[in-house]
Amino acid sequence: MSLLLLSGHRTALPPRYSCNNGEITINSVAALELITAQSNKLHGVIDTENRTFAWTVEIRSFQGFNSPLQREHFNENYMETTQFPKAKFTGKIIEQVNFEQVGTQSIRAKGILSIHGVDQERIVKSTLSNHNGKLYIQSKFTVPVADHNISIPRIVHQKIAEEIEVTVTAVLSPQ
Repeated sequence: MSLLLLSGHRTALPPRYSCNNGEITINSVAALELITAQSNKLHGVIDTENRTFAWTVEIRSFQGFNSPLQREHFNENYMETTQFPKAKFTGKIIEQVNFEQVGTQSIRAKGILSIHGVDQERIVKSTLSNHNGKLYIQSKFTVPVADHNISIPRIVHQKIAEEIEVTVTAVLSPQ
């Protein structure tokens, strides 16, 4: 350690941060019904050296909805969780980011969003904060259900939105 101090180098930020209990909320705001569900089982990792990230959530971990039957339909009829159990977002942070900077920075994450077995390239705006040695991520974006081949039957078309609002909040700790 003293050799590093003498050579003028400082201790670097840990290269990887991870989270196992991030929160993701989905909202369907349709003409006749508001549906909200959330999961606190969002898993993620950020590699600060390469500015890469990976996020995943088990679809069955979502709770809430307006009834148990609605949750069952979400899992079995729309998301088909037996066949497509997870949603994933992997990619790279576009901006050069100073992860050591205390405070909040706006970033854009570019990557592949995989839902219902369909991969779509997305750019998601987020805020990144560094406080007390942890990274805090917040993001809000929409996902058109048609982009991921999720069919909404005509009979419930006014009860389920064509675009789902997604909100992500996560605290990542050094690995």
